[in-house]
Amino acid sequence: MEISIAIQQKEYDLITACVNQERWAQKHLYEDYYGMLMGVCMRYASNENDALDLLHEGFIKVFLNIGKYTPGTSLGSWMRRIMVNSCIDYYRKKIRRRTEDIDQVYDLKSDDADAISQLSEQDILSAMQRLPDVYRTVFNLYVLEGFSHKEIAEQLEINESTSRSNLAKARAKLRMILIKKDGVAVHED
Repeated sequence: MEISIAIQQKEYDLITACVNQERWAQKHLYEDYYGMLMGVCMRYASNENDALDLLHEGFIKVFLNIGKYTPGTSLGSWMRRIMVNSCIDYYRKKIRRRTEDIDQVYDLKSDDADAISQLSEQDILSAMQRLPDVYRTVFNLYVLEGFSHKEIAEQLEINESTSRSNLAKARAKLRMILIKKDGVAVHED
């Protein structure tokens, strides 16, 4: 019980120092959450430099809004949500209303249930970073963040059908990338 109270007090002190723009506290918060939040940004960016830009942009938003954080809730989850929203904002700025035709959707089914288990995290991340921005963003929001197509459509200012189409295309392209990585020749249309 005393440990929990001490941890809550330490977090409260850290947040208060960040609200007061104390550099030591901002540095501490950055270092504590760098790894987790960089992982989020790497999923949305096409390379490490872009991910680092997203991370820094997200941390600026964290520091500007730290006074809105509610103590007692998960600080990591609060920061993660800000980072995801920063990635969405970046996407909106980079790609303006790029839409894809629903008629080109592919139906994917695979009997290789354990094919993914043979890949390393780095292999999967690398393959995801090779996806076009629009596909990567929809894939991340739907598969990894748990957004519905309706929520994605609202966030990215696209149609729900476009979100579904882009997800299907992302899965197909990701599958092709991963198959090629394993040296299997495939035919792309």
